[in-house]
Amino acid sequence: MIEFDIKNFKWTKELPQAYNIDSNKVEIVTLPHTDLWQRTYYHFRNDNAPVLQMETDEKFFSFTVKTDFTESHHRFDQCGIVMYLDSDNWLKGSVEFENEKFQHLGSVATNNGYSDWATTAISADINVMWYRFSRRNDDYCIECSQDGKNFSQMRICHMWKGDGTIKFGIYACSPEDSSFKAIFTDMKIGECEWKAHVGQAPDAE
Repeated sequence: MIEFDIKNFKWTKELPQAYNIDSNKVEIVTLPHTDLWQRTYYHFRNDNAPVLQMETDEKFFSFTVKTDFTESHHRFDQCGIVMYLDSDNWLKGSVEFENEKFQHLGSVATNNGYSDWATTAISADINVMWYRFSRRNDDYCIECSQDGKNFSQMRICHMWKGDGTIKFGIYACSPEDSSFKAIFTDMKIGECEWKAHVGQAPDAE
């Protein structure tokens, strides 16, 4: 089983405006006009968000992180969990600021150059969120929690290029003309918390 060591995390994409990395705390100050998105609906291709990741070929594990986005204040400001394989294949989960009333808690799966975005509205008063990223071979699950103990499923998906060695970690970005500081703490890697499904074929056989 892989172990968490921040020294194993490397910048995969562009560097942020500023950052600080300690043993179990990362601060990222975003640059304006940074984002990850491919084609769908908007038709543009954005591929310049700062991504800090580690590499593994472990097939079954969970990665958990707490995000603090208190300083987020502009539309689409976001920070969260990510698995960035290449420009056309990646997975992310985050809270995106919308306005003073609500935000979007959501996830994006991008396969073969096309993104989708699944969201739910949450209160703009929420400024902390935990995420848990789990892998079972080439299938993935993202969960979220407001207390770090009780997690709710956000997405289960298959990643077409996610069956071998992968990279996963954290990211923060500001798609429009803004900047904020994102804080990541309580990072850990452990046994896969996304348990095998039972009750239907082929698992029930």
